[in-house]
Amino acid sequence: MSQKVEQVIIGVDPHKLSVTIEVVGQREQMLGSGRFTTDRAGYAAMRSYARKWPDRVWAVEGSNGAGRPLAQRLLEDGEYVVDVPAKLAARVRLFDTGHNRKTDAHDAHAVAAVAVRTTTLRVLQHDGELEALRMLTDRREALTRRRVQTVDRLQALLAELLPGQAKRDLTTGQAKTMLASVRPRDIAGKTRRRIASEELAELVSVEAKIKKATAELKSIVLARGSRLMDLHGVGPVVAARVLADVGDVTRFADRNRFASWTGTAPLDASSGEQNRHRLSRAGNRRMNHMIHIAAISQIRLDTDGRAYYRRKRAEGKKPLEAIRCLKRRISDAIYRQLLEDAQRAAVEDVGTGPGGHCRASQKSSAVDLPLLIDTSDQPLPGPADKTLRRTG
Repeated sequence: MSQKVEQVIIGVDPHKLSVTIEVVGQREQMLGSGRFTTDRAGYAAMRSYARKWPDRVWAVEGSNGAGRPLAQRLLEDGEYVVDVPAKLAARVRLFDTGHNRKTDAHDAHAVAAVAVRTTTLRVLQHDGELEALRMLTDRREALTRRRVQTVDRLQALLAELLPGQAKRDLTTGQAKTMLASVRPRDIAGKTRRRIASEELAELVSVEAKIKKATAELKSIVLARGSRLMDLHGVGPVVAARVLADVGDVTRFADRNRFASWTGTAPLDASSGEQNRHRLSRAGNRRMNHMIHIAAISQIRLDTDGRAYYRRKRAEGKKPLEAIRCLKRRISDAIYRQLLEDAQRAAVEDVGTGPGGHCRASQKSSAVDLPLLIDTSDQPLPGPADKTLRRTG
């Protein structure tokens, strides 16, 4: 009679050039360990070493960050992979060792221990569209930064060529007109104009790439059946970043957990008879920035968001406090829309996970456990449950 094969956990501490692993059993006894390079030979050696344990689960720390490349390689090879949040691994390392000194071996052990002790870790699955969204959003953000730098350089050159005629919001058309109006005769002026022309050409090229990336993002978002862009202030870029970073929305137990993750849930700052909340600096800062963009867009346009912002200002809240309230309201609207998209996709049975996202455990991931949630988990008093949608 054959013995039942014990399931093992392979804790992975990933780095760019190397990974350290520790293999543990269900009682956290160490069965093996090793350090491997991340090139093809090192990866193949690690896979070969892991074949000693047929029933294995890979626990990768930070699979949305430093661990993403390795996690995706494992998923493509048919391995079972779960995500271990870095904060949770850090707490386990501190409790197990009595100190917080980091080594790769300690990190790998902590990651494995988290996977053994936690049954609600998020299960990963390869999703090509989500990977494309992540790459395109990162690419577009890099292009946007490059555009700002190019515009700054071009404006500095134009200010020297045409003193007193600087444009605050310079466009390519304005820059072309300004350059065409100047014909310097000295060598310094000619060199300055030539460099300005080259900067202008680069600006035109960068803007074309930004436009192309935005169109690609919009196409993928619509192909996934997402209706996030129905919300005011949520365009292709914001929607793509939300989908890429959220993944499976069902890993969040409710809107409060989602708001804590996006950093839009308030921190209680009440003192005496003064009842107030302040901005939270926790959570996913990229998501928080996307929600901030949506909030500013709503305030600038004639939307329910602008009316809500003005109502909060009339109640005596400062501008930043009113914006924080609006951001929490938008976070709730995004969460509801993601859930609606997930439920609709599940009914349509498109053959992927909820909402077209990567199939994952229907339970909350470990990052959402009460252990990691502070007062920012409390819902913000005031916002109504009305979804801020476009009309017409």
